Amino acid sequence: MKKLILGMAIVASAFAFGQKKDAAALNAQLQEANKVAMDAYNAKNYAAAAPKFIEVYDLLKSSGQDNKIYMYYAGLSHALANNSDQSIKIFTDLVNSGFTGVETTYTAKEKKTGQVVNLDKSTWELMKKNADYSDFKTEQTKSIEPDLYETLASLLLNAKSPEALAVIEKGLAKFPNNAKLKEAQTTAYLQSGNTDKFVSGLKEQLAKNPNDPTNWYNLGVMQAKTPATVNDAIESFKKAIELKPDFSDAYQNLVYTTIGDDAKVVGEINALRKDKPDEASKLIDARRERFGKALPYAEGWYKANPKSIDAVSALKEIYVVTKNIEKVKEMKAKEAELTAAGAK
Repeated sequence: MKKLILGMAIVASAFAFGQKKDAAALNAQLQEANKVAMDAYNAKNYAAAAPKFIEVYDLLKSSGQDNKIYMYYAGLSHALANNSDQSIKIFTDLVNSGFTGVETTYTAKEKKTGQVVNLDKSTWELMKKNADYSDFKTEQTKSIEPDLYETLASLLLNAKSPEALAVIEKGLAKFPNNAKLKEAQTTAYLQSGNTDKFVSGLKEQLAKNPNDPTNWYNLGVMQAKTPATVNDAIESFKKAIELKPDFSDAYQNLVYTTIGDDAKVVGEINALRKDKPDEASKLIDARRERFGKALPYAEGWYKANPKSIDAVSALKEIYVVTKNIEKVKEMKAKEAELTAAGAK
């Protein structure tokens, strides 16, 4: 959060009302509210900071200055305090208002002290005639409008709001190359049930950044849902692991995708054992082969997450099918150890 400077500009604006006493009182209120807001924010007491930033905004507005940057700070504080509803309302209002956060700062240097002072525009223009000041400069701050859209999109997605996609698309219309909004759009497609667009979005992002393990993983999850793209899913999960060797979830999905619908296969084997033993044997051999292929992925899963009882149980089952009795015993012991630890 950028440093807030409340001083001469506020006093000058208040004096414009021709009430010196009221101006001084207003300035004192502003300084106090701003100090409390900043102290609370810096102490990470965001719940206390938010209303004080709103107070600063309201005080400024009462003197004729509609400086929405303080509402932005209030919205951020509410978001950090997990007050999502309040934050969403503030950011929605800011986005709809067209607020960009672009500000022009006016500075001059006191010749006597060499100190650079911040001024409001009117005072800055007047000071140009004052021989005690020099180095009159203006500077524009960067637009925060992309950040407004990004933050609002994130808040709406976290809240599972159906309004998220519309906000994201409005933002992308203004900032078509914004990577965060593109990523948010992909997530919004998934939340809205538009899986085709979700997958297209993932592929588009991966074309731009092929080194994102999470996107490879998400693509694999979607590909694994369709029998025709199961092999593609396996390759996507492998890519995720290549980029992130301790990616536990990717290993887990590799195991189950490689094994397939084992309950269904076991049911078929049992149905064939009596009348068609040869066919049952072929299914058993094919099952053992699949479990053998899944073994290194299960071992990788266990290595990445040795405290996962699911990883241990899956590895134990694979050792049973591949007939590695010593490893079965080892995994049974580990399973018992983790179960006991979980019960405590």
